[in-house]
Amino acid sequence: MSAGTMSAGLHVLGPVDQIPPGEGRAYGVAGEQIAVFRLRDGSLRAVSAVCPHKGGPIADGTIDGDVVMCPLHQHVFELETGCSTTGAGPLRSYPVFTDESEIVVVRLP
Repeated sequence: MSAGTMSAGLHVLGPVDQIPPGEGRAYGVAGEQIAVFRLRDGSLRAVSAVCPHKGGPIADGTIDGDVVMCPLHQHVFELETGCSTTGAGPLRSYPVFTDESEIVVVRLP
């Protein structure tokens, strides 16, 4: 999936309903891979989409509450901060939100 650009580091990813509750999707944004997760309460979290351990696809991981588990080697990361709870290097976290028309927008520095 590709993302459109707004201004001030904001990038439009697409409709929020493309991400089922309890799942994640990977997006290419300004040359980076970002995984966006829609938690069961409807809130969104965005982290880098590649596991720092062995390059696993984080968007395909299992989420439980506010953490995601890499599908390759079961490293666990906090979705809010990107910090690993299992000793792997951290993921980068990104601000993410929906606009008034329910389009997902991520901010890159």
